[in-house]
Amino acid sequence: MTGLPVKCILLAGGMGTRLKDVVADVPKPMAPVRDKPFLEYIINFIVSQGMRDIIISVGHMAGVIEGYFGDGSSFGARISYCREESPLGTGGAIREAMKMADCSRCFVLNGDTFNDVDLREMERFHLSRGNIVTMGLIFVDNAGRYGSVGTDGANRITGLHEKKGTGPGYINCGIYIIEKGLVDRMPGGRFSFEADLLPGILDIGIRGFVSRGFFIDIGIPETYRYINEHAYILAEICRGPHRRPQRQTGAGQ
Repeated sequence: MTGLPVKCILLAGGMGTRLKDVVADVPKPMAPVRDKPFLEYIINFIVSQGMRDIIISVGHMAGVIEGYFGDGSSFGARISYCREESPLGTGGAIREAMKMADCSRCFVLNGDTFNDVDLREMERFHLSRGNIVTMGLIFVDNAGRYGSVGTDGANRITGLHEKKGTGPGYINCGIYIIEKGLVDRMPGGRFSFEADLLPGILDIGIRGFVSRGFFIDIGIPETYRYINEHAYILAEICRGPHRRPQRQTGAGQ
């Protein structure tokens, strides 16, 4: 099968406790970046790359997200929602959203992370190697904040290392392509996709796709303030692949 996956899943159900002193009245993905919620930039970026069908996994303050984006028509998208009645963790949220998806594979993106990744190129990489999961990777100056990812010469993921120490390295940048068949390997209830599932399936076909585009995670006040002051970066990227700025190494690195 070729072409972009039918569905894109956005994980937007978290509470964002580390941002509560800065943005307390909305879910973390809805944190305002100048005149728009952060999540709107992600949706605009997805649409600019030719994807329209989006499932947003919602939980904490779900009504805020659903009320703002509606069916997605105002944003050039077709949006549906997978609501967590109780917290499911990243793994449970992915599992339930993928059950809704009528396609053989999905992109999965974190709602608090922006990646300037060529989605078509990432899917070509995924399909050409027969992966069950492809994980987006990016090289950063301080991998200790995120936890580093080990790879071999064929881009196979060989290890997922805890957050510790300092120094440069590759990290999981919060974007995946996941084959629908992986749902059968997922446990029920609440679990972490990154900590509880991925380490146990490294031997069945997980590779890393290296991105060299702009990356930022708004999970802490420092990086949120940075992108709020530099919102033009996201706006330029969302105009389309031919208008992207060069990668920058701001607070998100």
